[in-house]
Amino acid sequence: MSVQTLDIEKLKFKTGNKYELLVILSKRARQIAAQEKLELDEKLQYFEGFEEEDEFSFNEEQENISKAFEKLPHATQRSIVEMQEDLIYYRHPEKEED
Repeated sequence: MSVQTLDIEKLKFKTGNKYELLVILSKRARQIAAQEKLELDEKLQYFEGFEEEDEFSFNEEQENISKAFEKLPHATQRSIVEMQEDLIYYRHPEKEED
């Protein structure tokens, strides 16, 4: 995968502040990564507790599941795409209290 330069100046207009933008992107990336980990753990949990006689076929299936998750775009890249497409909802709790 090639590295692409991200123009922060273009994206900062979505929040008005580039530092706030980076915080929002990093929090969203962490959410995506955590969700991916939960999904992977759920899929791999299926294989726990089986007899050892079918170990080879189960290992192959587990490997295929893991490889499928490895092929997904990185969570940071996905959060950037979501921000570019206005799919991220964010708010300022301190402003809502007033």
